[in-house]
Amino acid sequence: MKPGPGTYRVGGKVYASQLGLLSPRPPFVQVVPLSGRYVPKAGDQVVGTVTDVQSTFWLLDIGAPRWAPLHMTGTPWKVDVGETERFLRVGDAVVVRVENLDATGRIGVTMLGDELGKLEGGTIVRISPARVPRLVGRGGSMIATITQHTHAEVAIGQNGRVWIGGDGEAIRRVRDVLRMIEENGPRPGLTDRVERFLLATTPTGEGAPAAPPGPRPTGEATDDEGPDGDDGPGAMDEE
Repeated sequence: MKPGPGTYRVGGKVYASQLGLLSPRPPFVQVVPLSGRYVPKAGDQVVGTVTDVQSTFWLLDIGAPRWAPLHMTGTPWKVDVGETERFLRVGDAVVVRVENLDATGRIGVTMLGDELGKLEGGTIVRISPARVPRLVGRGGSMIATITQHTHAEVAIGQNGRVWIGGDGEAIRRVRDVLRMIEENGPRPGLTDRVERFLLATTPTGEGAPAAPPGPRPTGEATDDEGPDGDDGPGAMDEE
């Protein structure tokens, strides 16, 4: 096996460079961290919030060690210099993609592309980035179960930011599920456990789950999970 993220080689052996769970992805082996701050990678789809507005760009908080500037040319809008606040204001939520990282650690992001853009209303909940593959599930099974039974819209960023849209009850139920995933992530059969919980807590008067509203952008699922999509524990807090 070749050393992947979270590992290093000495001689003919590969060692873990961080505390986490073994995740073989032949011909590479990697270690998924149990917790820690989000470390951006080119291609990551993330949920961010606007923290500052300048004449040609917006500063985004994506949970990384540094702010991520979104330049006006990296949006689908025709923005004139000095008119950036007409399109995004401090506190607005967006889905963007990490485009590049330079040698100084500067993070370049873009809103150009499918499933990227401004998120209207809703709320953002933060989970451990290590929990994102578990939340998405294999082939999107977990997030499909959640949206089907709650009728909420959910956008998952690979930075551990989860945007939830819908009525108050839908948002509350998704928050409850996120807590379950944080607390029970390493356990097998979590998708079935979540589905049973959602069925048992269906509000009185609702029938069988209908098709959820059109999905919002979600983080890409990976195979960084165990046999049942397991990864390590993490902490969650809400904005």
